[in-house]
Formats: sequence, C-alpha cells, structure tokens
Amino acid sequence: MSKAIVKTDYNFPGQKSVYKGKVRDVYNINDDYLVMVVSDRISAFDVVLPKGIPYKGQVLNQIAAKFLDATADIVPNWKIATPDPTVTVGHMCETYPVEMIVRGYLTGSSWRLYKDGGRDICGVALPDGLKEHQAFPEPILTPTTKAEQGEHDENITREEILKQGLVSEEEYVELERISLELFKRGSEIANEMGLILVDTKYEFGRKDGKIYLIDEIHTPDSSRYFYADGYQERFDKGENQKQLSKEFVREWLMENNFQGRDGEAVPEMSDEYVTEVSERYIELYESITGNKFEKADVSEVIGRVEKNVTDYLNSL
Repeated sequence: MSKAIVKTDYNFPGQKSVYKGKVRDVYNINDDYLVMVVSDRISAFDVVLPKGIPYKGQVLNQIAAKFLDATADIVPNWKIATPDPTVTVGHMCETYPVEMIVRGYLTGSSWRLYKDGGRDICGVALPDGLKEHQAFPEPILTPTTKAEQGEHDENITREEILKQGLVSEEEYVELERISLELFKRGSEIANEMGLILVDTKYEFGRKDGKIYLIDEIHTPDSSRYFYADGYQERFDKGENQKQLSKEFVREWLMENNFQGRDGEAVPEMSDEYVTEVSERYIELYESITGNKFEKADVSEVIGRVEKNVTDYLNSL
C-alpha cells in the first residue's frame, strides 16, 4: 500500500507554483504549461480519505487521455502529452469558475435530493413520480460553482451564473452546447463497451480567445457508469444498478455513518478494502477502454514521475 502516490513535492524545470487539489497536484511551468500529476488520493463528500488507492492515478490519467483524444474534434483540449502513466502535460488556460454537470439519469446526489422532496435541480424542474436510476427524456445540465481549495462545490442555476457575471451569456450557451456534445460522444463510446454513461462533469478554460476542455473527462472520479446488460430488468424490479464509479465508495462511507458533515469521523480503511477499491478502478479501465490494464512499475514511483516529467520538459 506504501507504493501509492499520496503526496508530491517536485521542483520541475521552469516551475513557478503548484496547486494541490483533492486528487491532482498541478504544477505551473513558466505560465505556459501545466504538469498535472494524478495522485492515488481518493476523495468523497469533498474529503480526502486517509489512504491512497494503488494505480488509481494511472487509471484516471489514462482514461482521461483516451477521451480527450476521442473528443478533440468537438472542442480543443488542454492535453499536449502524457510523459508518465500518471501525468498529463498541457496548455495553461484561464479556468471558467463553473463546472458543467450533465445527467442522463436520476441517480446519486440528484436522486437523494429528489427523494427528500426536491423537484428543482439547478433550475431544471422535475416531475413527480420518478424512480431511482430512471433515464431522463433528454440529458439535463446541472452546473455547479467551481470551489476553491477546501470549499464545497455549490449547485447554481444558469440564471444565477449569468446574473453574477461568472460567464458571459454567449460563452455559457457555447459551454452548454459543447457539454451536451461531449456527453453524447461519451455515451456512444460507453455503449460500444456495454456501458451506460449516467452522468459526468466537464471543466473548461479559455486560451487565446478559444474555449478549451481541461482537467479529466469520463473517468470514474468525474463520471458514473452503469452496465447496460440487465439495466432495464434491475430498474423494473427496483434493484440497485451494477455500476462502475466512485459511488460505491460514497455508499460505503454512508453505511459507516460518514457524509463529510461536522463531527463525523472517517471510517477505518482496511488494506483489504483499499485493494478492493483499486481492483474496481482497474475494472472500470478495462471495461471502458477494452484494453487490459498494464500496471506501471511503482517500486520507485515518486522518482519515476520526476524523471519522466523532467526529461519531457527539457525536450520542449
């Protein structure tokens, strides 16, 4: 378990600053490039859990790279290269302060809100009588504010975004269009692999006057997948869906009386549970890509990342 990347403290060539998020450590290289190290940290309910998940960063980084390449015809993206299995180097962009959440099904946090009587999600009105895991007639957009470090993302409506001037109306309309196109493409790819892309989030930035897709895309940290086989039968019976996402971690935490609220203690993560989570992430990788997961050598993982990134930056 000690081979997981839970902390980085690099000093790369040209490095000006570093931002450490819940999962990703992002190094600013001369205000031109970003080096994103996808750690093995895992977060839920906006809390970083105490143990890292081996190979999780590699899984997320390689899935994101695949989908960034597969959607580059829809919108330019920040990725330039992946010099290490856990690292993406890309363009530095001015980040939009909102995240675009696209939902195809009533599940997860949207179901929890609905079950408690909520009939409006980010300005989208929902009718009575819906069931958990039910497909919406068309995917819906439920944006959130992009939280600063240590803060929670907050649901927000389109009207509030425009009223607060977070994004111009012209740009926001384009972000909506792009998000729905990306979700459609992701759904088509997932369907080919026997999966359903249930919901996901997209983040965007601006560079040279153009909108860029940034960060990760269609990974199990940012997305939820159901297995298509048996979906309808399970739905008709009111059973839980077989899914590949981080939701199973949230469910485990809730079963152990933790939802990130004040006074709640994070439950103990046994080595067995950490291994189980790692295996679930690898299962997602193999299911969504159709490729066997090749575990990178993690015997000296911190040094490996430093060498690969430094060599790449020196070649630019």
